[in-house]
Amino acid sequence: MQLPVRNLEGEVVGEITLRDDVFGVPVNVALMHQAVVMYLANRRQGTHDTKTRGEVSGGGRKPWVQKGTGRARQGSIRAPHWRHGGIVHGPHPRDYRQEMPKKMRRLALKSALSAKIRDGELVVVEDLALPEGKTGAFARVLRSLGLDRSVTVVLPEPDRAVILAARNLPDVWTAQADNLNAYDVLARRFLLMPVAAVRRLEARLADREED
Repeated sequence: MQLPVRNLEGEVVGEITLRDDVFGVPVNVALMHQAVVMYLANRRQGTHDTKTRGEVSGGGRKPWVQKGTGRARQGSIRAPHWRHGGIVHGPHPRDYRQEMPKKMRRLALKSALSAKIRDGELVVVEDLALPEGKTGAFARVLRSLGLDRSVTVVLPEPDRAVILAARNLPDVWTAQADNLNAYDVLARRFLLMPVAAVRRLEARLADREED
């Protein structure tokens, strides 16, 4: 599979051959959905908590006698139907973590990358060097490439200049090829990768004998 390679001015300066076993696999929508649900679930802290009637302070004394007042009997002012009472069936701390086999995670990532290729939303540049790390300079690069909104930038290794330049741009996210997952790919419309990141990703995901 061939894809044009551009420079930072948006001009085509060559071509790159992509591995079909990484960027050309059948798109499995159900698997990508499962992977996205898993990544989002694993980001949840699960520390939410509400107080039951036994945890709300007060309410130890019966508000009025059982009989003779003409009102309904009440045992505590902290019962759930009272204002400031306890919460029934409210959330309590829990672990939202989900597991997914490594092969399925890899295939979900390949499906996401293949979907980006199919939809014409993957842009490859020869290099992504930003010596000064200025947000304005990086914004001009994105505009030259036609990527002025919703971009995931995949780096072959941590690049402080690019990370600093991108962090102030709305809906632009940076990720490393070694840690890229299906959610990172699908969360934003476009995918921007230098050639080195493509090769790093291919080395990580290319079909090989599993341990």
